Amino acid sequence: MSIVEAAAAVILKPDGSFLLGRRPEGKPYAGYWEFPGGKVEPGETAAQALVRELHEELGIEADRYTPWITREFVYPHAHVRLHFFRVAGWHGEIRDIHHDALAWKHADRVDVEPMLPANIAVLRGLTLPDFYGITHAGEVGITAQLEKLERALAGGLRLLQIREPRLTVEARERFAREATRLAHAHGARVLVNGDIALANHAGADGVHLPCTQLMQLEQRPDLPLVAASCHNAPELARAAALELDFAVLGPVRETASHPGLSALGWARCAQLLENISLPVFALGGMWRDDVEAAQQAGAHGIAAIRAAWDYC
Repeated sequence: MSIVEAAAAVILKPDGSFLLGRRPEGKPYAGYWEFPGGKVEPGETAAQALVRELHEELGIEADRYTPWITREFVYPHAHVRLHFFRVAGWHGEIRDIHHDALAWKHADRVDVEPMLPANIAVLRGLTLPDFYGITHAGEVGITAQLEKLERALAGGLRLLQIREPRLTVEARERFAREATRLAHAHGARVLVNGDIALANHAGADGVHLPCTQLMQLEQRPDLPLVAASCHNAPELARAAALELDFAVLGPVRETASHPGLSALGWARCAQLLENISLPVFALGGMWRDDVEAAQQAGAHGIAAIRAAWDYC
């Protein structure tokens, strides 16, 4: 069965809601909800197909859009490769031209059903914020880190990695428990770097796998949220094959936290992220104003140590 290339739009409002459409009668999977989009025609790129489909299906012109993830799914009638784009800007009034109903929803409360099967993983990805903070209490001190964490959480930080190679085992566990408690009080999710047992003991949401640990695994750890650090195409492929929730790719720029690793740069980063099936955060010398550049390269957002705390 040949693969049908298609473009799909995650049309986003500033409040984080996105647009879904219900497939009309006469179409395969009639009555199912989906992200707007359609087939890539001969001679088109996926981005060109996205712009055309949004005009034909919704009557709008896309102004600002970035590549995101690519998902494959085998339906009874077709093997589809869906190139998802996040659309943050458009002009024109959205009209129901193609679907028989439209609805704006948030990823944590999608109450329309059924959804097309290929879109379930996409909804999980949309629950991720565009910034992933990483702790360094071993460098700045536990008390100072917890104070900075509390201020960052009050300011909107919602995804945290506890990465503390410099702390003793006992200090790391105490810090992980307190950091997780603070994060959960603000509705944030927490991953512990490299230690599944500590993640469970601290009540964290999951684990963040170093690349060496990632490449040794044959199956995904049994935790609600699992991510991994990647530096090249084989590592990204393993993270995707294990169906992890997201990955971190870097270093994009040279950084003291990853000595000896050459910087990828944005061009190479974009090449590695082309057709990746899971959300990926760019890492390495990142600052808050790098989010747009990261998303232009196909990343979900950015991950950072110092940028998470220097403004706290």
